[in-house]
Amino acid sequence: MSEKQVTVEAVETNEAVEKAKDFWTRFSKPIIYVGSAVILLVGGWYGYNKLVKEPNEVKAVEMIFPAETLFDKMAQQGNFNKDSINLVLNGGAGISAGILKVISTYGGTETGNRARYIAGACYLHNGDFNNAIKYLKDFSTSATQVQTAAYMMLGDAHAELKKNDDALSYFKKAAAVNTKDEFMTPEALYKAAQLAENSNKTADAVELFKKIRDEYPKSTRAADVDKYLARLGVLN
Repeated sequence: MSEKQVTVEAVETNEAVEKAKDFWTRFSKPIIYVGSAVILLVGGWYGYNKLVKEPNEVKAVEMIFPAETLFDKMAQQGNFNKDSINLVLNGGAGISAGILKVISTYGGTETGNRARYIAGACYLHNGDFNNAIKYLKDFSTSATQVQTAAYMMLGDAHAELKKNDDALSYFKKAAAVNTKDEFMTPEALYKAAQLAENSNKTADAVELFKKIRDEYPKSTRAADVDKYLARLGVLN
């Protein structure tokens, strides 16, 4: 058997293995990374004046603190187990109020907005994709990495529900939030390209892979782009 035949068979075998895995499982690392950054970015979402001037914001911050701290710990460790997720969402065992209580009580505050992100991330890790979409769709922030992550999670949730067109749209939205971000943007493009290829949207996949190669050559995803393009019949 020629070396070329062996290579082709190896590629086909790897493709079959990859496609058998859940989309979220395959591409969750960027979300874990951003989850660990949420608390670091919190300071940019509300200022001292807002806390002083708006009593509800103060109360919301006090209410969310235990659940948010546990979420941050899970994100940093990359360990989203069901028991801890339940504590974050619903409270209990030292957490007086879960994220859902914060949303229902102070949903109109900046803290309530942040709680929707955390709820969406928790539901996604729990495999409850409809609830993940419900909360993440109502979340928005000017913190670009977090907004990018939210769109990526929405893409993941829609992909798991086999709503591939919606998923692809969200991955493209994620890639457009901050084109100067050398980490999150190529990750979003990679997710979009993989989904496009798996959905037999070859032209879309080629365009997205080329964008990674041409605009983010130093990213970790760029290293394998030529291999993916060759798989799609593009050799330059």
